[in-house]
Amino acid sequence: MAGTQAIVAIDQGTTSSRAIAFRTDGSIIAVAQREFRQIYPASGWVEHDPEEIWSTAVAVTREAIDAAESAGLSVAAIGITNQRETTIVWDRSTGKAIHNAIVWQDRRTAGVCARLRDDGLEDLITERTGLLLDPYFSATKIAWILDHVDGARDRAARGELAFGTVDSFLMWRLTGGRRHVTDATNAARTNLCGLTTSTWDDRLLEIFQVPASMLPEIRDCASDFGETDASALGKRLPVLGIAGDQQAAAVGQACFRPGDIKSTYGTGCFVILNTGDAPVRSSNRLLSTLCYRIAGKNTYALEGAIFVSGAVVQWLRDGLGMIEEASETEALARSVDDTGGVYLVPAFTGLGAPFWDAEARGAMFGLTRDTGRAHLARAALESVAYQTRDLFRAMAEDGVKPETLRVDGGMAANNWLMQFLSDVLSIPVERPTVTETTALGAAALAALQAGIYSSLDDVAASWALDRRFEPDMAPMVRRRLLSGWDSAVARTRIRIG
Repeated sequence: MAGTQAIVAIDQGTTSSRAIAFRTDGSIIAVAQREFRQIYPASGWVEHDPEEIWSTAVAVTREAIDAAESAGLSVAAIGITNQRETTIVWDRSTGKAIHNAIVWQDRRTAGVCARLRDDGLEDLITERTGLLLDPYFSATKIAWILDHVDGARDRAARGELAFGTVDSFLMWRLTGGRRHVTDATNAARTNLCGLTTSTWDDRLLEIFQVPASMLPEIRDCASDFGETDASALGKRLPVLGIAGDQQAAAVGQACFRPGDIKSTYGTGCFVILNTGDAPVRSSNRLLSTLCYRIAGKNTYALEGAIFVSGAVVQWLRDGLGMIEEASETEALARSVDDTGGVYLVPAFTGLGAPFWDAEARGAMFGLTRDTGRAHLARAALESVAYQTRDLFRAMAEDGVKPETLRVDGGMAANNWLMQFLSDVLSIPVERPTVTETTALGAAALAALQAGIYSSLDDVAASWALDRRFEPDMAPMVRRRLLSGWDSAVARTRIRIG
């Protein structure tokens, strides 16, 4: 591998845009990051300003390119990874979005999903896509924009509008509108794409009332997606790798064998289990999805999605003003022996897998006069581990029992949480030396297409262990804690009024 080259990965996430410059051995040269606004127009609604997504992504990418070049390296290619399901519709002539991006967390289309479910369409949708009928996915978000922006349906019918997940929007802008493309993993999250075909499905387009003319071309994760326009990044660079953030993290964690499993702790938490060359259909409301598509071959995964993990810490910081930095939560959790019986169920935008309850809202139980900020911080962290356990319990009921979990994302740096996670799951938890695995996966895909890596074996060879957490909790204590959590979740889902 050439030692004078670098790969820049654009990691466009839910709360920030980041870009990371990697050497060809997977080590990090530089990280640039900028947060952007979260917009909450109504209860359960979440939006982003597409122009903020674009401007922050460009700014951090330029910084990463400059850092690589200042280190004496030439940038060989760009990889993109992105928040999945988030939906943008834009004008093909101007590139301007006709509405704010509707974020994956958004629940405004719960009623539409309920009507389609009442019409008996959920089984058909799940059979074709591997997904559930839920507001989480892109299809109902597209239809909502077309139905609520004046003239949008007519304009879409005339071919004037384009839809894309964030990767597709960035590619349109980066190439000056020359390329309307996406990758198979992002397409697989729309509820419009066949799981086994990796093509847009006409019957699904009919069900969700989405015109085919709006949709991007679907390509492999490692592919020639197009060349950036000089006006965007100051130079022309090939974009050679794209994957949705969780699939990119699976690549970065070298989850290439059936049974390999990773969990990413970002704004939400996402567990992906590689199931090989055939999809596994869950009986417990987990998702059958793509892990990656390379050289025309699909590798599948079983996935569990938690809507709120890191976002609960962000809520402690920004919503309650209880902490100034997310890192403070570890010391607070260590400062008390337990939560004092407090359970926090962070169903701020509903509950994800395995419940898929769009109407649930967050709740806290067990508060007393003795409850302090340390108890709340600890309860917030514990909720992340408990929600992960809910996913593992569903996997076990599907006949899958992982032996080791690889972790990444911002919360993986919290040693207390990782130990508690190992205790709750009762399996070892492994943290790699490079925890920026989402960006690393996008970079690896680009390097593969560029010929810097000859195969996925090169990616696997670069994975290195930082720390392994072994379970060390008495079974009786584990059972008591989990029983309390199960009770809290059940009470959260009780409808009032």
